[in-house]
Amino acid sequence: MSQLEIRSISHWFGGLQALKDVTFDTSDEILGLIGPNGAGKTTLFNVISGFIIPTSGEVHFNGKAIHRLRADQTVRLGLARTFQIVKPFATLTVEENVLVGLGMPYYPKPAALVQIYRTPVNLEKVEQILSKVHLLDYRFAQAAKLPIGLQRRLEIARALATQPKVLLLDEPAAGLVAQEAEELATLIRNLFAEGMHIILIEHNMRFAMNLCQRIVVLAQGEIIAQGSPADIQNDAKVINAYLGQE
Repeated sequence: MSQLEIRSISHWFGGLQALKDVTFDTSDEILGLIGPNGAGKTTLFNVISGFIIPTSGEVHFNGKAIHRLRADQTVRLGLARTFQIVKPFATLTVEENVLVGLGMPYYPKPAALVQIYRTPVNLEKVEQILSKVHLLDYRFAQAAKLPIGLQRRLEIARALATQPKVLLLDEPAAGLVAQEAEELATLIRNLFAEGMHIILIEHNMRFAMNLCQRIVVLAQGEIIAQGSPADIQNDAKVINAYLGQE
């Protein structure tokens, strides 16, 4: 069981405080992180995944402090993420994008420049991952030519190639039609059933409420509520935050 502990995380961008004393634990669940635009959700993901160092506070993963590690180091420990704006390697095929993820053990070592990734073992792993995310039929398609829904699945596939224990999904349902969102929710439930711990940022409230077992709500950089989806839907502070009331 993987345990992620967020302890009093604060972060400033110049004179703007993006996170204010954020504290929560999460383990063995699908956790939703929601809040109005500018609430600090992606900044928190960037702290957890090693893209930025917090101004203060700590992040611990399975008892190890990770808040000062680089992104490639957090990935090696078992934390992988996707991005709000999809970032496939556009000129590569779907297969090649996932092979990049399989190269994680060699980054950023010089061996990565000469390592041969297209081995029978790795190609079998790619096939298994693409089958899991229902992208096998697009294996040789150029990533840039995929519609947005399939590009979001490709981002998940590339993250899965690093064999994560925790998967951070930044607005995975953004831009999806209802059927695509439901298929994505099924994929996420299946990954959780296989033992993966998942945290997702989401603006699609129906998607988040029907999928997540627990919700943490951020507003103006601080936690204003956390609990079950039913609790969050009826929380006055959450309603006020989304309506812009005092």
